[in-house]
Amino acid sequence: MANTTNQGQATREKMKDAAHSAVDQASDFASRTADKASNVASQAADKASNMASQAADKAREFAHTAGERAENAASSVGHGLRSAADTVREKLPSEGYMGSAASSVAGGLEGAGKYLEDKGLSGVADDLAGLIKRNPIPAVLIGIGLGFLIARSTRS
Repeated sequence: MANTTNQGQATREKMKDAAHSAVDQASDFASRTADKASNVASQAADKASNMASQAADKAREFAHTAGERAENAASSVGHGLRSAADTVREKLPSEGYMGSAASSVAGGLEGAGKYLEDKGLSGVADDLAGLIKRNPIPAVLIGIGLGFLIARSTRS
């Protein structure tokens, strides 16, 4: 009977050792899996960060290109206005009321064209912002009036 008790204890010890070994193996497996998952998550975060950075770079490049094109368009419009002023001077009479009106129109077109060519859209925006800051109440009233006219013209 003592022998059977010793065998039972030895079997229990072997089962305990096997259970501990299984727990250790499971713990090692879980640790390795967690490390792999962490690495995958880190790589995914790095790729997402790189993609976001590339998208931001593309957006900046697009905005820069659009800004350059807008400035070039403003310069072209300015040149066109100056050409129109020359055409008005050539085609319309230079004397009398019509001559005076044509000269005023041509002068206005030439001044606007030179202004657009020299300052571009960014200069126009800066000047407009300064004008609004110096005259806030009239600017608000003009904005309300324009809003009213736009709303009225778009109403069916």
